[in-house]
Amino acid sequence: MQVSAPNNVKIYNLSSGKSLPDWLSDRKKRALLKKSADLRRRIELIQDFEMPAVSSTIRLSSDGRYILATGIYKPRMRCYEVDNLAMKFERCFDAEVVTFEILSEDYSKVVFLQCDRYIELHTAEGKYYRLRMPKFGHDMKYHDATCDLYLVGASSEIYRLNLERGQFQTSLVSQCSNDINKVVINPVHGLVVTGGNEGKLEAWDPRSGSCVASLDCAMSAVSETDNVNEIPAVTALNFNGSLTYGVGLSTGQVLLYDIRANKPFIVKDHMYGWPIKDVEFIGDKVLSLDLSIVKIWNKENGKLFTSIDAGDKTQYNNLCVVPNSGMFFIANESPKIQTYYIPNLGPAPRWCGFLDALTEELEENSKEIAYDDYMFVTRNQLEELGLTHLIGTDLLRAYMHGYFMDVRLYRKAKSAAEPFNFEQYKKKKIKEKLDEEKSNRVKIQKTLPAVNKSLALKLIEEEKSAKKKRAIEAKSLLKDERFSALFKDPEFEVDPTAEEYRLLNPVLKKLDEKRQNIQKMIPHMFDELQEEEVKSTSSSSSEDSSDEEEPESEPEQPKKEAPKKPNKNSTDDKVQKIMAKNKPAKTPTSSVTKFYELKTGRELALLDGNNVENIEDATKKPLGERIQEEGDTAVEMTSFGNRTYSYTPSGNKDHQKRMVELEKHKKERKRLVRPGPANLRKSKFYLGPRNRKF
Repeated sequence: MQVSAPNNVKIYNLSSGKSLPDWLSDRKKRALLKKSADLRRRIELIQDFEMPAVSSTIRLSSDGRYILATGIYKPRMRCYEVDNLAMKFERCFDAEVVTFEILSEDYSKVVFLQCDRYIELHTAEGKYYRLRMPKFGHDMKYHDATCDLYLVGASSEIYRLNLERGQFQTSLVSQCSNDINKVVINPVHGLVVTGGNEGKLEAWDPRSGSCVASLDCAMSAVSETDNVNEIPAVTALNFNGSLTYGVGLSTGQVLLYDIRANKPFIVKDHMYGWPIKDVEFIGDKVLSLDLSIVKIWNKENGKLFTSIDAGDKTQYNNLCVVPNSGMFFIANESPKIQTYYIPNLGPAPRWCGFLDALTEELEENSKEIAYDDYMFVTRNQLEELGLTHLIGTDLLRAYMHGYFMDVRLYRKAKSAAEPFNFEQYKKKKIKEKLDEEKSNRVKIQKTLPAVNKSLALKLIEEEKSAKKKRAIEAKSLLKDERFSALFKDPEFEVDPTAEEYRLLNPVLKKLDEKRQNIQKMIPHMFDELQEEEVKSTSSSSSEDSSDEEEPESEPEQPKKEAPKKPNKNSTDDKVQKIMAKNKPAKTPTSSVTKFYELKTGRELALLDGNNVENIEDATKKPLGERIQEEGDTAVEMTSFGNRTYSYTPSGNKDHQKRMVELEKHKKERKRLVRPGPANLRKSKFYLGPRNRKF
């Protein structure tokens, strides 16, 4: 169940929530109910209250015990019994149902108008009779007094099918030249009213079969300023009592008329431009439905009461109101038939009276203890604000381990206790504004942010890791806008010197050790260049470049390729530029740039945090000695005279070191342990050696 409150009116959607498919076994359904909280909390008011694809029309029987709905696909009708809150039966058709009428108080007599011009009469046992009307039908209504079924469609004639005789009677000829869309019969005085595409209403007397009045609704809905391309058609029509009726037009307007007047007393525009499909009445409220919304408004002044939006996932087709209650059903372009309950419109129906208690319980649980006008403070906070003298007065309300106080008093005391907070806040806002203005300038791209560089470096290292899952998480954290303040706002700066950081988050320790090892490796891996060596390399490079630029003067020899020009990014040019920029200053304390040269036999790949000296010794030794040092070796001769070496790697050095220390500790303990006395008293049952002679 979903609860919404547009315009401060509680609306309970009883059909929302997940549903379980029918083909699942009972065991799987129970397992899903245990896992999903949405499935456990859902309210299934009527079991299987849905269609396979789309529901088109829905009606309630006059006794209020049965709900009949039609839909596709395959075209079908389903009957639901409200006493059992479940489906009673289902029947399928050969064509889609346009509309249907319930002829009896229950489901025993129903007539269906299909899209292929056929009319099917059904009884409780099933299909009773089937006949065809002359034109395609749009709507039909049953007149109890004369047993006539009035049918309108793609014609200017109103067909009358007498169900007592079982034959068509003389049709009523309308003045409308186009299709007739709607027909409605007033249950009080029996007046038959039809509406067509030309926006006209015609009232017929069923006793004489003549038109007693006509009304042009299109002129009342269109003003002089409106740009109208065609005449609004009548798409919805319904009576409220004997004197009031509502008319829905294809332009999205609803007109309320008094039967004694020729002008509407209320014109309500949906402002969507969709044709109005249904108009219903609940008390003094009007429910008007189009494709995308149901608007509920007051019929006296047209003021909006509330509305129900269909959203982008579905479209509304038909509306059915439960009499004398606040519940109604909506047939729509989705499998579920939507059920809504609004307690402000009326109570729940008799067959689901538990809804009233349920909604009252939900409203009680929604109340909060903490209010917006009060602030909860503890005793320590009162001491900081200097308000301990208010304890025991009406300004403080004791609650649990603190007090409730007026939020206005709290703000005044807060500003008096900390007068410089506003100045700091003001400076911070000014700084943020200046930084925002500077953001429009050209920025130099930096690899690391200004805040939390260590954390950013760790995330960058994780991006390069082989674990794809963690790499994706690190990448999303760096580029996700939700966490952008973590690397921009100084308030989110991580303090690595804090005790909590040392205990809970020692994640950057390895990176720091790696940087320190790299710095220690530089003297082992590189030789420092003196100033004379740098100058000599630069002069030699310049001489080589000058020699290369001289062209060859021998004409007899074949032409050679032009000498390549020195690369601008070469090492010698870089050295010259660095020497020019980093000249020693006049003061003896000035810093001088140092240059390093990679030692012979070194590789840059060794800069991974390993011990450099061990790597150097290992690389100088032959393969045989390295294998012997690492483990036991075994040399085997193959049939072709080749030799194969097999060895077992040594164990963990730390483990071996611990074993040696443990053995040394055992020897020391054994040496320090004092031996016991030699003349210990024998046990009471000691008989001595076996060869003792008595």
